[in-house]
Parts: sequence; structure tokens; C-alpha cells
Amino acid sequence: MPTSDDTRLTAIAERLEAEDPRFAAGLRQGRPRPPREYDHRLAWTAVTLGLVALGVGVVTSHGMVIAAALVATGAACHLFDRPR
Repeated sequence: MPTSDDTRLTAIAERLEAEDPRFAAGLRQGRPRPPREYDHRLAWTAVTLGLVALGVGVVTSHGMVIAAALVATGAACHLFDRPR
């Protein structure tokens, strides 16, 4: 066998530590946490703020606020699919 399994496991552990240290620390402590890619709090907050602005624009009948809120909400939806 050209490389041992320990070498490959060590490489995987080092890469995991570099990419998501909070998740790796949770695994070491025996209390795993969801990986960072599943944390959508920022995305939900941005979408909520955009929808609140949309509601304000509709209530005040202000077209520019409505347009800006729609653009902001659409842009916030891209936060749900983070690049790897």
C-alpha cells in the first residue's frame, strides 16, 4: 500500500480544521455542531429585512422602496447557497 490510512485521515483532519474550526472542535469534544454551510441565520435575517422593507414600500405606496426591497430580498436569497 503506497500510503497508510493514518496519513490520509490526518490530511482529512487537517483540511477540516482549516475549513471549519468550530465544527472540528465540536467533533474533538464529542459534541458535534452543524457545519458552517448549514448555518443560515444571516441569510434568513437578510431575507426578513428585505421583506419588511417590501411591506413598508407597499403600505407607503413608494415604488422605489418596493423595487429596492425586491432587489435586496433576491440578493439575500443567494446567501442560502454558499460557495464551497
